[in-house]
Amino acid sequence: MKVRLITLLSVFLLIGCNGNETKNKDVIKLKSQTEKSTKKTLSKQKNTLVIDDKGVANVVITTNDAMKFDINKINVASGQKIRLTLKHVGQLDKRVMGHNVVILKKGVVLSTFAAKAGSASKNDYIPAKSSEIIAHTAMIGGGETTEIEFVAPEPGVYDYICSFPGHYAMMRGKLIVK
Repeated sequence: MKVRLITLLSVFLLIGCNGNETKNKDVIKLKSQTEKSTKKTLSKQKNTLVIDDKGVANVVITTNDAMKFDINKINVASGQKIRLTLKHVGQLDKRVMGHNVVILKKGVVLSTFAAKAGSASKNDYIPAKSSEIIAHTAMIGGGETTEIEFVAPEPGVYDYICSFPGHYAMMRGKLIVK
């Protein structure tokens, strides 16, 4: 009886150790390499500025329910006309997870502006009569897209943020004008 039990356990042990672990590691490794190459391709695309036939620089920023912009640097020339498109690919409503892009003038303190914006809920978190803003998109929710056009200001580095309460800490970037 003991011999049969030991034989049976040995068979199960051998079946359990049939080498599938190596195959699974290879699959995970391939997936990891694919993800890396996809990320490299996306990062190359993010740095590409497309200028259309009319001389307008087209910038597309994508965001989602994870509170992140997919682009955190935009390089343009001073005086360049820019068409900025914001795509919210998440699912949550703008009252819960709204996003916008607010391009601020030089020298604006982000935390101070964000505090003002946080109290402007009736105006989609854009402070009324603010002289600190160069341009801003509408506030949008999941599945929505908005677009604005503006002219790049004088050379310098300008911050852009999402002004929905609490988002500016994670959702920010730089407009670099040369």
